[in-house]
Amino acid sequence: MKRSHLSLAIGLAVGLAGAAPLYAQQTSSTDNSASQTQGNASPSSAKKLDQVTVTARKREETLQDVPIAVTALTAQSLYNQNVQDLSDLQGKVPDMQIYAARGSNTTLTAYIRGMGQADPTWGFDPAVGIYLDDVYMARPQGTLLDVFDVDRIEVLRGPQGTLYGKNTIGGAIKYVSKPLPTKTEGSVEVTTGTHGEKDVKAALGGASADGVWRGRVAVASEHNNGFGTDVLTGSRNGNKNTNAARATLGFFPTSNFNAQLEIDGMHDNSNPRGAKMLVANSFYPQYQPLSSDYDTRSGMSQLNWTRMKGAALTMNWIVSQNWTLKSVSAYRSSSTESNIDFDTLPVAVADVGAIYKDHQFSQEIQANYDAGGAVHGVMGVYYFNGSASGDIDNIFLGSPPYSTLGLAEYGNTGGSMGTRSYAGYGDFTWDISPLWSLDVGARYTDETKTAVIQNYAYSNANFNVPIAVLANFAGSHASHNISPKVSLDYSASEQVKLYASYSEGFHSGGYNIRANCAEIPSSCRPIADENVKSYELGSKMSFFDDSLMLNTALFHNIYSNIQLSVFSSYTEPNGSQGFFGDFTNAGKGHIDGMEEEFAWYPSQQWTISGNFSYLHTKYTEFYSEGVNIANTQYFTNAPKWSGALNLQRSFPLGAYGDLSARLSYQYQTSVWPETTLSPLIKQGSYGLINAGLIWQIDQPWSLSLQGTNLGDKSYRTTGYNIAALGIVTGFYGPPRMVTLSAKYTF
Repeated sequence: MKRSHLSLAIGLAVGLAGAAPLYAQQTSSTDNSASQTQGNASPSSAKKLDQVTVTARKREETLQDVPIAVTALTAQSLYNQNVQDLSDLQGKVPDMQIYAARGSNTTLTAYIRGMGQADPTWGFDPAVGIYLDDVYMARPQGTLLDVFDVDRIEVLRGPQGTLYGKNTIGGAIKYVSKPLPTKTEGSVEVTTGTHGEKDVKAALGGASADGVWRGRVAVASEHNNGFGTDVLTGSRNGNKNTNAARATLGFFPTSNFNAQLEIDGMHDNSNPRGAKMLVANSFYPQYQPLSSDYDTRSGMSQLNWTRMKGAALTMNWIVSQNWTLKSVSAYRSSSTESNIDFDTLPVAVADVGAIYKDHQFSQEIQANYDAGGAVHGVMGVYYFNGSASGDIDNIFLGSPPYSTLGLAEYGNTGGSMGTRSYAGYGDFTWDISPLWSLDVGARYTDETKTAVIQNYAYSNANFNVPIAVLANFAGSHASHNISPKVSLDYSASEQVKLYASYSEGFHSGGYNIRANCAEIPSSCRPIADENVKSYELGSKMSFFDDSLMLNTALFHNIYSNIQLSVFSSYTEPNGSQGFFGDFTNAGKGHIDGMEEEFAWYPSQQWTISGNFSYLHTKYTEFYSEGVNIANTQYFTNAPKWSGALNLQRSFPLGAYGDLSARLSYQYQTSVWPETTLSPLIKQGSYGLINAGLIWQIDQPWSLSLQGTNLGDKSYRTTGYNIAALGIVTGFYGPPRMVTLSAKYTF
């Protein structure tokens, strides 16, 4: 058997055995992002997959050489697949659930391999790290980033505790903006579409004649009319009104040193997204559910804005032929004010007004070593100092007749959470032989969280006369963690790399900002750190002169001290049912999975690409009131099966340019969106059809006609079941959208 045939046989065997994908970049006939080139010139009948450089291990490597599960989508791929913000990565990355949280357009919820955090308040950290050009973004507000002036997006799956540290227990999403140019260049893109879509994206960059000074400015302004109406006031629900900008100035005095200052900002002035009342509220049964997924009858004003800004100074220094140093100093802050009408009704069953604020400073210093020998790698130190605070006013049953009967409740959740973290890490690769490599790394983290929790009950909606203290205390929680990693990879041929790895990660604990010490004393105790131990087998393969790519992976995760945001009920002195939002360690579980990513250029005109994954999650411990109820519980945001298939065909038009047509289908089985496991909110299996036409008229001009959810499928992304208040609501993904864009590049 020829070696290439042997390699293919190995690849198919690993894939059929269920190995999970290491990387699956979606490709197209005009997309150079799918994979990498490793062989000689391809035959004229087939197109070669392009080489993609990533920094998943904090050093530049080709994607197929990195022995971890990572998906990388280049700027061209993102454009071809109509990725407008990070939520559009849904279906394009195996085992990832990503969507806008609650009623916001720019607050992000992300789960990878069944691990994530859906509560966006200031006391709880996300479990999937979001990075903007090497800077960790600690809070989810504003992190559902608009995609503009981007070089690539990398999604690292599985715990990244060694190189990325805390709160990457599920994985990491890296947004990498375009590098500074050495000559004048830019682009302008204008989009119009259904639901009043009107977007403008523009970028301009250039350099001085000697290349010492370089700069780039990029802006994005995105607007639409939303997908529903408040039928009482006529105002639009979730009408998008977002403006973002990023500016970078670079100083390149020598070939051995450069410094780049990046400033970015985002203003989201959108109205809250509407939630659908799924069953009539038991306290006000006269209001029956509306037929629309997006219409409401809210009694709260349409208040929902977020401001985010940041600055980062990055310095690179080639110290010697063997050593390079990198320093990243960054400051970020955000503020949000939002009204959340959980009941969606003109009466105050559960009306919540929230204010969030945060700021952070981080400093990272990296040292990369590569002497051209058998050992090379990276080491560094990291410092983070952040503070997040908020104030939430809650009105429960605040309308007649319940308010006149004295059954109304008014509560306030307030306080702050400070985080100070120190870490040191190292990750080195030893090329034992031309075929074998061993990678060993570890990170030590010392972190302290200080909390001030001040929760009170009030006599009325003015929140000026406290009548009970629910929680009033300060606390400190310390975390000391060592996250190791070891992987062994074997190059079976130039086209096939196999690897096995073990890694750990942790998600820091803290305190429940909604604690009610008076009713549930345990809610005021510290929350323990989550931990995961991950075992992974994988392969990265290319065949037929690099026209076919298959990346697979198989993983087993042991998950402990699982943190969950739940509703806890209790009986009040008058016999009525009370509740509060609790945050607790649920127990332990296992996560097993299989992923596959593929891309194939059967000819110069055709591209076939996609991914599929299998995920099996199971609680082994889940204690409620001292009883292990693990067999009745399910992981949220963890569909058993999911995948996508993309077909693309290019049509050369000679002097009239090139036309590319794409048809995509993404599918996932049923999913529990929230921890009450309400069957009414559970989302069943569904599939979405997307398509696009891109006409590259000539070198600078292109037209793009894109359609998403062309079948106009109704599907929930998340929801709420608050049994004590008779509330069952769901938030839905976007309906059918069609847009037309014109882009000019120079």
